[in-house]
Order: sequence, then C-alpha cells, then structure tokens
Amino acid sequence: MNKSFELDRRALLAIMAAASVTGGMASAQENAPSNTDNLVEEFELGNPDASVTVIEYASFTCPHCANFHADVWPRLKANYVDTGKIRFIYRPVYFDGPGLWADLVARCGGQERFFGITDLLYKRQAEWSRAPSQAEVGSVLQAIGRQAGLDDDTILACMQDSENAQALVAAFQENTTRDNIDSTPSFLINGELTPNMSYESFVEILDAKLAE
Repeated sequence: MNKSFELDRRALLAIMAAASVTGGMASAQENAPSNTDNLVEEFELGNPDASVTVIEYASFTCPHCANFHADVWPRLKANYVDTGKIRFIYRPVYFDGPGLWADLVARCGGQERFFGITDLLYKRQAEWSRAPSQAEVGSVLQAIGRQAGLDDDTILACMQDSENAQALVAAFQENTTRDNIDSTPSFLINGELTPNMSYESFVEILDAKLAE
C-alpha cells in the first residue's frame, strides 16, 4: 500500500480521535509527545541471538500486508523463524484510526497472544476494516479479541487507552522516519530496506545473509 507518511501532528491526533467510537481516544491533546519517554513494547519471534534480524513494517488495514501474512508469512515462519535461523520483529504503521485501534487490540494480549491476534486481524481484515461505521469496526475488533481469549473489560480498556495510543503514534513517526518507510509491507533485513516480495525472494536474501 503506497501512502504518504508525511502526516503532521494534528493529522496523527485526528487519526486517534477517529478511532474512538467509545470516546476513549478522543481526549488526545494537541500537545501529544513528539517522542516517547517510555519504550513502546515491540513484539518478536524467533531466536533473539540470530545473526539475521527481519523487521516488518505493516498496517493492519493494508491489503498487501494481509496477502503477505496469508501467502508468505506461514512459510517464512516455519522455515526461518521457528527453526531459530532469524529474529523477526513486527512494527506497526498507521494509515487510519481503525489500523491504530486494531494494533491496540493485538497488543492487549501481550507477547503470548500478539501474533495469534495479528493472524486473526489479517484473516478478517475485509470484515472489520471495511465496516460502514466506526461502531461496527469496534464491534468486530472486540469480537476478534474475544476469539483470542480476552474478556470484554480487558479489550475495552486497551481500546480506550489514549496514553498508549499517543505513545504508539509517536513511536510510529520516529521509526518510519528513521528507517525511510514509505510503503507497506516493507522489511529491514539486517538494516537493509527491502520492499514486499515473494517467499522465493526472501529465501534468496535470507540464505545469503545466513551464509555471511
């Protein structure tokens, strides 16, 4: 998905407010932090000591990201992540309110549930991301949280956490600016930026990196 990342602070706060059908994020102030004092939690799989690290930049509302997670990710995970060959980190990109809201739900399950919820979000992307109203977007996201084993109070608390939302948006700005991310999904492989690609192309690059 090629979309401009040149969003100013007012626009980013509007994204947070737009995501707030329950009102929890609508209280974000215009003096939101431009950087985070507390580190935003990152979610990763694989061997933390692997010689190759792959960072995916993706948006939960990006169809190309959903395709990657349906077609490429299962093989990449089975053959390189689960075998301990690489370390894999997922970093969110926010194009809109629903994408931020989805990330809040995914994070609600912690490290144990994050990638399982991510899988559900991408599998059901067309259902929630294209819902005709904010209320319906929120309803489906809550249903996904319940499907992952979270209770309603926990899900709602996560979705209404405006402080966390502001920190996530600030981290998103910093990460995408620093790493020159201008489309999703994009990947950093040992610090080298690469676009979306086929599984076969991943294999070629990863095997070469592992052989170094």
